[in-house]
Amino acid sequence: MHGEPFTWFGLIPIVKNYADHRYIHIVTATFVAIICMLIAGIMYNKLKKIQNPEIPDERFNTRNIFELLSQMLFSLARDTMGKDNAIKFFPVLASIFLFILLNNVIGLIPGFIPPTDNVNTTFACGVFMFLYYNYMGFKEHGIGYMKHFLGPILWLSPLMFPIELISNAVRPFSLGLRLFGNMTGDHLILSIFTDLTPIGVPVIFLGLGLFVCFFQALIFVILSMIYLTLALSHE
Repeated sequence: MHGEPFTWFGLIPIVKNYADHRYIHIVTATFVAIICMLIAGIMYNKLKKIQNPEIPDERFNTRNIFELLSQMLFSLARDTMGKDNAIKFFPVLASIFLFILLNNVIGLIPGFIPPTDNVNTTFACGVFMFLYYNYMGFKEHGIGYMKHFLGPILWLSPLMFPIELISNAVRPFSLGLRLFGNMTGDHLILSIFTDLTPIGVPVIFLGLGLFVCFFQALIFVILSMIYLTLALSHE
């Protein structure tokens, strides 16, 4: 179709025939999910073969990179949620962080359209976290979880209940739209400057884009930590 951006997936017959540009974000997101699973499997097998996995390698390699990211995320989770909750929910939080990060970064590679440039992808991530933290809230408190929506003062509960419900309901939209808006703007700026000056200058914006990709994934996970903490709290 004339006017569509070039993608590497457009060269693959099965994708070209069954997934047009409207659905390329699904194909790319699936590709990223497979990469995430491969990375997890490779790192797990490597750690199984190491006698003392708590000791980092002397040389800089992929294991050190992922251990550094994991340590940073765990420290954030421990400070936000407490040590017990951090240990319990770290696998989910690390998985969503890696998935969003790779979906963001893949847009910096020529021939790839980042799935996070499509609101359906970012909204799906927001809905997943919305369902997950509410499920954990009901699992922790039972039907008593609904008390979280009544406010601190009983006689104000008729007013607070609809306000808290609306506030809770818009969280998946705010998570998704924040990620979508920032990533769309970042990749739009990169594409504009790449078209204007294809040599030299885009390197600056690639570096800035990489920072934005990392930062937006981190913000999504930090907000998810906060929502989980609020859902699990007994106060």
